[in-house]
Amino acid sequence: MKLEYLPCGKIINTHGFRGTVKLESWCDSPEILADLETLWFPKGETYCPVRVLRASVFKQFVLMDLDGVEDEDAANRLRGATVYAKREDLPVQEGSFFIQDLLGLPVKHADSGEVLGTLSDINTSGVRDLYIVKNAHGEFMVPAVPEFIVRIDPEDAVYLRPIPGLIEGGES
Repeated sequence: MKLEYLPCGKIINTHGFRGTVKLESWCDSPEILADLETLWFPKGETYCPVRVLRASVFKQFVLMDLDGVEDEDAANRLRGATVYAKREDLPVQEGSFFIQDLLGLPVKHADSGEVLGTLSDINTSGVRDLYIVKNAHGEFMVPAVPEFIVRIDPEDAVYLRPIPGLIEGGES
């Protein structure tokens, strides 16, 4: 099931004394987060909208003024909060996927179809994304490059062509 609301950033600090918040963007670029007109905050089983009044990119961060957040105290109460966007408000390029939609997919051998594990996480902090795959032996990491990741079908699986020694026990 595809989620309607996707995590897109985190409020990490305040900026100034007028209620501006500083966000770490989890989008492909901070400009995507800065272009959103509404952020959504989880409240129990639902999400509450908050209108973005102003936003700008500052270095790799986003500075935002949010409706109802009018001073530093109000901004401080939001520190540490994860912010969400509606799926349809986030642009996605042809052939790209939301990370959230890939997590939990089976990872299969591209040639044999054998299930090698489950995609448990994607580390995006380096030069290349790393896919973290869990199986009965533990976990292994795969660089998200065409030499390893042959095909991704978000409705089916991630297809991998491993090299010897990549998977626990030297399977390939």
